[in-house]
Formats: sequence, C-alpha cells, structure tokens
Amino acid sequence: MQSLVAARSSVLRKSARGFASSAARAQATPLQKPVEKKEFKIYRWNPDEPSKKPTLQTYTIDLNQCGPMVLDALIKIKNEIDPTLTFRRSCREGICGSCAMNINGQNTLACLCRIDRNTSKDTKIYPLPHMYIVKDLVPDLTQFYKQYKSIEPYLQNDNPPADREFLQSPEDRKKLDGMYECILCACCSTSCPSYWWNQDEYLGPATLMAAYRWMADSRDTYKAHRMEKMQNELSLYRCHTIFNCSRTCPKGLNPAAAIAKMKLELAAE
Repeated sequence: MQSLVAARSSVLRKSARGFASSAARAQATPLQKPVEKKEFKIYRWNPDEPSKKPTLQTYTIDLNQCGPMVLDALIKIKNEIDPTLTFRRSCREGICGSCAMNINGQNTLACLCRIDRNTSKDTKIYPLPHMYIVKDLVPDLTQFYKQYKSIEPYLQNDNPPADREFLQSPEDRKKLDGMYECILCACCSTSCPSYWWNQDEYLGPATLMAAYRWMADSRDTYKAHRMEKMQNELSLYRCHTIFNCSRTCPKGLNPAAAIAKMKLELAAE
C-alpha cells in the first residue's frame, strides 16, 4: 500500500513540474524579428485622370511581415496601405496567368516571383509592356484574346469515333508536351519586339504556339486548314527568332521552338 502511495506521489510531482514548465513556456515573450524595410516602386495611372501622366509610386513594407512573393507584397500594400492600387490576381499558384506583369525589367508572374531580400535595392513593378493600360498594373488583353480565338484553339475532326473516345499513342501524346501547359499569361508575346510593332496582324509567340499545338495533335484533321491561315507575311513570319519569348516564359516553355517547327512544316508544303 505504501509503495502505491509513493508511486502516485511521484506521478503527481512530475505532472506538476510538467504543468509549471508548460505554463512558463506559454507566458514566454516571442522573439521579435528585426524590421527589414524594402521599397517597392509601382506604376500608377488612373483613367479617370487622363491628363495626369503615369508615375512610379513608392511604398515601403517590412519583409518580415509579408509573404515571400511579389504578389504577397502587392496584396499587403493594397490591404494595408493603398486600397486604390489595381492589379489582377487569382489562383496564386502560377496556373491562371492573371498576375502577369513586368518586375525589375522582366515579364513574369507576381505569384511565382520571389522578393529580392536585398533591402538596399528597390523593386520596380510595371504592367506588361507595349499594351494599352486599363488602370495601374492591368493591361488591356482584348487584342491578345481575339488573336487566340482566331486560331480556333479546339480539336476539329469531322469523323469522331462513334463508340469510344479519341485514341492517341504515347508518342503522339508526347508531341504536345511543352505546348499544352501554356496559361496565356501573355508574358512571352509582350516581350517580343515584333509583337510590339505589329500586334494588329502578327499573332505573337503565345498564339502561334497554341496554333502549332493543334497542328501537332494527331487527333485533329484540320491541319491543312490551320497551315493555310498562316501562309501570309505577318501572321507567322514576323517572328525573327530572338528568343525573348522563351527566356521570359514563367512556365519554362519554349514558344520559339514551336514557331520554328511550324515554319519548317510550312516550308515543306
């Protein structure tokens, strides 16, 4: 009986010590991270004030109170400093293309672009270049989507299988890799000088890669029709293969390679 009492007393003492240490930890003051202030210079233009020229507005935020990506900084600025700042964003995962913009001189997605932790350097953010601007960091993509629609970006086959789905060999399916992943963010097209000067007629890297994606699809029977639409001076042949599109693609795709393959196939016709 005495041994049982002693054992219980030992357990109670250990529990008391554990409770005391837990309470002390709960009351401990959390360590404060040092303040790391960084400047973000952001393009601002308001269509309601057309006579006012665009400006770069400077915002300062503490990097230790912000997420790691440029989009996190933009959301923090909008939520806590300036609710009038306008930009597009949606998925925050690099799959919708909404937050495409020019960051420190390169077209990319704000949600995939990490903030440079060097606080001695500011971060400059502009909308995609050589586009009409709706407001602040929001470009007008009407022409871009119109061009994408013009290439009929969907499977066309007048004789679909009656009793099963379309079949495709692994080899034929592999031909689409590196093209179907395009999210139409327009980073590549707006980095292309040919597109800057001829975007009323030159289709641009994103649309041309989408067009070749359907030309290369073994299930599509409208390849000749698609190629015929490219047989003019401007739709395709304004591409001068300077690889800006491939260098800037935030998804790591290679529009220049797709355009080169299309040119070869058209030349062989």
